[in-house]
Parts: sequence; structure tokens; C-alpha cells
Amino acid sequence: MIKKISHIGIAVKNLDEAVKFYEKLGLQVEAYEVVPSQKVKVAFIPIGDTRIELLSATSEDSPIAKFIEKKGEGIQHIALAVDDLPKALSEAEKQEIVLIDKEPRPGAHGADIAFLHPKSTNGVLLELCKEKH
Repeated sequence: MIKKISHIGIAVKNLDEAVKFYEKLGLQVEAYEVVPSQKVKVAFIPIGDTRIELLSATSEDSPIAKFIEKKGEGIQHIALAVDDLPKALSEAEKQEIVLIDKEPRPGAHGADIAFLHPKSTNGVLLELCKEKH
């Protein structure tokens, strides 16, 4: 069911400054994207078969802005790639894992996504995603 770690989402206050840091490590941004439904701007940085996903709020009421206000900058979620997202959600629910999203929704990079609640995942926000690339 789970194929790999798709990406690690990192909440940042200043996307340009965060990108500069990763460039110092010799990494390059693959693409930028604004996801209006999540009120976020994203920079994708590939590393092998996975990505770092830098997330910057585009609005004070975005989930990322709220995350940074509460916890500060840092890892916001870990995304796990799955072959069949509706089936993965159904299986998780059967295992009594609390779902934030009962149905897939559009996410960044053309993926369909759904989140599992940190109350069920030892405090880690997990994203299940069906990658399009």
C-alpha cells in the first residue's frame, strides 16, 4: 500500500530565505507552486526519489501560518505515496486511524492528498498522496 516517502513538508516563514539555505547545500528548486485552497506557496526540492516541500503561508489564516504561530518553523508533515488513495483511506479507517480527510482532495504538484490526524499517528501529521508525476 505505501510505496515510499513522497516528501517532507517544512513550514517556513520566508520561502526565499529557506530556498537560499538549501541552495547552499547544493540543492536546486525543481518548481514553485501556489495552492490557493491551502493558502500556501510551495517550493519543491528533489533529493533522490523524494522531495523537500518548503511551505510558506500566503494568508495569516492558512494552516501553515497557524502551524508556525503555534510551533514555529520546522517539519509540518511527512507524505507517504500510495497506489490507491481511496483504498488507503478505507484501510486506515478500518484500523481506527482518525482521518482529517475522508475523501482525497487536490494537493500541490498535481497530487491527490488526504491527511491522517496526529492524535492517531504518535503526534506526526501524515499525508497520504497519490502522486501524478
